[in-house]
Amino acid sequence: MGTIDEERADAWFHALSDRTRRDILRRVMRGEQSVSSLARNYSMSLTAVQKHVVTLERAGLITRRRNGRETLASGEAGAVRSAARLLAELEDVWRERIARIDDLLGAEAASLPAAPQHPPAAQHRAAASSPPRKD
Repeated sequence: MGTIDEERADAWFHALSDRTRRDILRRVMRGEQSVSSLARNYSMSLTAVQKHVVTLERAGLITRRRNGRETLASGEAGAVRSAARLLAELEDVWRERIARIDDLLGAEAASLPAAPQHPPAAQHRAAASSPPRKD
């Protein structure tokens, strides 16, 4: 995990913590879109959508460019791949920890004495319901 700048990772996860920003990112990853066309998809002001776009841009997940009077946004596949690599590294760490716990539990279970064998429940109930024998 040392290859990824921690501040960059914080920015990614801050940006991706919001549902609207995740949706904006999905849309611009499919192709460049104007911020005003993005804004039509949400029940919020253009200014609010612009703020979301700026947050994604600061995190390096999208880029903006001007085309006349329009601001166009497009996704940065490299940054998204880097975030995915970071998540994969974290997943590997947790999978290793879980495997160690499984190993410890298996070793502990193997060292316990065997449980006493009980007769099947049907035999036990039959024996309990039959009248006592008179010898």
